Amino acid sequence: MCPPEHFAVEYAINPWMHTDEPVDTALAVKQWEALRETLVRLGHTVHVLTPEPGLPDMVFAANGALVVDGTAYGARFKHEQRAAEAGRHRAFYEAQGWRFVAPSRTNEGEGDFAYLPRAYGGIILAGYGFRTEPVAHAEAQEMLNHPVVSLRLVDPRFYHLDTALAALDDERVTYFPGAFSAASQKVLAQLFPDAVLADEVDAFAFGLNLVSDGRNVVLNSEATGMAAKIATAGYEAVPVDLSELKKGGGSVKCCVAELRH
Repeated sequence: MCPPEHFAVEYAINPWMHTDEPVDTALAVKQWEALRETLVRLGHTVHVLTPEPGLPDMVFAANGALVVDGTAYGARFKHEQRAAEAGRHRAFYEAQGWRFVAPSRTNEGEGDFAYLPRAYGGIILAGYGFRTEPVAHAEAQEMLNHPVVSLRLVDPRFYHLDTALAALDDERVTYFPGAFSAASQKVLAQLFPDAVLADEVDAFAFGLNLVSDGRNVVLNSEATGMAAKIATAGYEAVPVDLSELKKGGGSVKCCVAELRH
């Protein structure tokens, strides 16, 4: 995770960002710290990446890489405003001793990749349509040695896969069908017949931008309907307030890069 000490909406690169909407940075830091404390309380170790001035979106640490089996497949951001973040993430992973693979194709890490280690022997779901190039999916497959399933995103409000789909455990997902093309909806239905389906209200509340350890599902407190669906499916919903960070187009998952040995 990376604290939002320099978080601000200084540019608009997704439909949720509005440069005329003020950001309370102190509140953003407070909300972020509550998320960090929640993860620690649930038993997880949190590594902290140092934020840098001039990179207001570094708080969205999930976008820096996809880590599977001890290998970090690095990000290559689409927008110039975020390009410098990639080097900071690379430095972090290399300093921590992870095997780092530099990308040659545009991709935004866990923003557009989701890994399910027990589904079909270990499968990576990959979004495209707005930020990540489809050819990056093939590159990820070669670098990480797991099959990659490409899913087309069609609604610009759900510009990253992690705004429309999330792993609930090692083999089950939740997703909002309307964010995907008709063909991708059919693929998801075939692969995950037991998925927890979200509706438009859930998605607009960033209820799918969640982090789950297989039992506890940490999600945006605004997504009350999604929390109810999660509970009905047998998981423990853990709400956190990230209203300030939502102004940048992100929530819980965007703030958390998952490190998989």
